[in-house]
Amino acid sequence: MRFLWRLRKKVLKRWARNAFFPGWRVQLLRWCGYQIGQDVYIADDIIIAEELEDRDNLIIGDRASFAPRVTLVLSSHPNNSRIRPVAPVVRKPIVIEEDAWIGASVTVLPGVRIGRGAIVGANTVVTKDVAPLHVVAGQPARTVRVLPTPPGWT
Repeated sequence: MRFLWRLRKKVLKRWARNAFFPGWRVQLLRWCGYQIGQDVYIADDIIIAEELEDRDNLIIGDRASFAPRVTLVLSSHPNNSRIRPVAPVVRKPIVIEEDAWIGASVTVLPGVRIGRGAIVGANTVVTKDVAPLHVVAGQPARTVRVLPTPPGWT
């Protein structure tokens, strides 16, 4: 049974990466077990790097948007290396809150929470949490601006 889940998830993720319609991409990723809110937009070429048996480790809030070539690293370890026995596998969830916007070619590392309404600039590497309504850019990500609270937000 575990083998079938791994195979299903691997196939669905491959299809989702370049699905013709963004809505299909979101639905295929939901079928992989990820928690994805309503009205989420995910552009082409999203990469979700993880151990295949991991589940429930990606949460995306309503109306979040992802530009092309975003990489979400949910787990990480040294492959085929002599240090693998002494280097722990890092498995931490990524949370993208409501109305966040992730720019092109962004990499998000394990354990990061991107706050509500935050904007992550293109080519940014996010290593730490991003506060709500903050604009971050760079490698590693640094706050470049704080957005005003939109009307109606609580």
